[in-house]
Amino acid sequence: MFFTLPTLFTWARILAIPLIVGVYYLDLLPAHQNLFATVLFVVVALTDWLDGYLARKLNQTSAFGAFLDPVADKILVCAALLVLLELQRVNAMVALVIIGREITISALREWMAQIGASRSVAVHMVGKLKTTVQMVAIPFLLYDGRLFDLIPTREWGTWLIYAAVVLTIWSMVYYLQKALPEIRAKAK
Repeated sequence: MFFTLPTLFTWARILAIPLIVGVYYLDLLPAHQNLFATVLFVVVALTDWLDGYLARKLNQTSAFGAFLDPVADKILVCAALLVLLELQRVNAMVALVIIGREITISALREWMAQIGASRSVAVHMVGKLKTTVQMVAIPFLLYDGRLFDLIPTREWGTWLIYAAVVLTIWSMVYYLQKALPEIRAKAK
C-alpha cells in the first residue's frame, strides 16, 4: 500500500529532509536559517505521530508502511545530525554513536527477519524513549538561541543529545541481548 494517506505522510517526511538541510544553503541570516530548519524539523517529526495515528484510525496499516516509517525516522535523524555536525553543534562521537546504532540495529533486524526471529528485536520502550529524546534534542540544537527569551536551547539540546546517546547505547545493548539467544542457536 504505497499511497495510503498514512504512507503519503511518511513519504512527505522523507521528501522534506532535503528542505531541512537546504535551508542552510540559502542566503539568509543564520538566525533565520535556524528558525526555518527548526520549524521544518518539528513539523516533519510530528508527521511521524500523525501517520501512525491515521494508519490505526483508518485501518490502513501495512507491512510497507511498517517498513517505511522507521526508515524515514532514521534518515531524518541522521540528516539532522550531519547538519548539526557541520554546524559544530554536536561532536563527531555523538553523531557516530547514534548513526552507528541505527545502522547496527537495522542490520540486526534484517538478519533476525531472515532467520525468522524478528520478534526478538521488536521495538521496545527504551527504543521509543531514545527516539523521543532525540526528537526533542535536535530542534533545540537546530534553533541555537534563546527560546521565549528563557530557554538556552543549545545548552538544553546538548544535555538532551547526551541523554539520547546514553539511551542509544542502552537500547542497542538491549536489542543485542534479546537477539543473542537466536544468534547462538543459528550459529550451531
